[in-house]
Amino acid sequence: MQREPVVVQSQRARARSGTRPAHLHFLVDDQLTGPELRGWLGMERVTRKAVAVILLAGLLLGVLHYYTLSNRTESLGEETKISADSSLRYKQPSVVHGRTDVVSVTPWLAPVVWEGTFYPVLIDSIYQRQNVSIAATVFAVGKYVQFLKNFLETAEQFFFVGFDVHVYVFTDQPDAIPDVRIADGRQLTVRSVPSSNRWQEISARRMELIQALIEETLLAHADYIFCLDVDSKFHGRWGAESLSGLVAVLHPGYYEDGRSRLPYERRPQSRAYMAPEDGDFYYCGGAFGGSVQEVLLLTQTCRHNFEADAREGIEAAWQEESHLNKYMWIHKPTKVLSPEYLWQDFHPRDPKMHIIRFSGVVKNYADIRPNV
Repeated sequence: MQREPVVVQSQRARARSGTRPAHLHFLVDDQLTGPELRGWLGMERVTRKAVAVILLAGLLLGVLHYYTLSNRTESLGEETKISADSSLRYKQPSVVHGRTDVVSVTPWLAPVVWEGTFYPVLIDSIYQRQNVSIAATVFAVGKYVQFLKNFLETAEQFFFVGFDVHVYVFTDQPDAIPDVRIADGRQLTVRSVPSSNRWQEISARRMELIQALIEETLLAHADYIFCLDVDSKFHGRWGAESLSGLVAVLHPGYYEDGRSRLPYERRPQSRAYMAPEDGDFYYCGGAFGGSVQEVLLLTQTCRHNFEADAREGIEAAWQEESHLNKYMWIHKPTKVLSPEYLWQDFHPRDPKMHIIRFSGVVKNYADIRPNV
């Protein structure tokens, strides 16, 4: 006996007929044969399996995400608990009481750091947990090498004590480097540079050499850098309160003066030119710093402008210091350090200076500079 084709009504056919099958509905007048029916049923089973696999994978991913998030939360909780258990004790800060004899914030909301505006142990502990690395550069060329021993010895006592510090000494007399005991976690590297017959050239080349140091070494090995004068010594702590993106130091000779008295470059021909109505403060060329990325941009720009001026026969009034001040007029420092961070020993101490942290020593320039 010949079997008639067994077919299943298609979805489109059901839609046309208005039927609502609750199960497979077989009709003899459709056009789907037995083999086709088995293929259709096979495809449906494959589709159901695929859906089941997708749902199972989604469930597994959800469980994995839950446990990952849970473990991370527990880990953060443990870190927070450890920090809380070992937290430092310090006087509660106040937003209505503090120093009233000095300004502690610039008009662009950068902190101005003075003694009494921060808690040293607290600020150091915050950055020590970040395991930051500090580089410092100092140039001891010609007779300036005589100041290096005092600089290095006092830096060991006061400069970022307890931090990872690497001091880079640029000198034309590597054999004259003094033997100074360096504490664990601190390093000293000597880099040879050529001598010069003009102190202005020595000063001017600093930007070029610092730029090269950052590009070749520091971008991969340091977080912050400070560029300091060798004819200076430390008298008090210089720590993490000074860290920021771009850090300037108020010049001790001009921090109370108006714009008309600031020794900016005033010749329009120079790229360091500052108009009479321009300028915020006058910053030191003997102490500046910040993150290695920000200081790299500063040195690149100052070097470029200095060399462009030189090709046109122009030398700014105070060499790289003039270009630095122009740069920081356009690119505002994110932190300003008070003159505590580079005083001058020949100045009588201002009562506003509750502490002198770093200061230029008294010297006879005629004795130490190749030209005066």
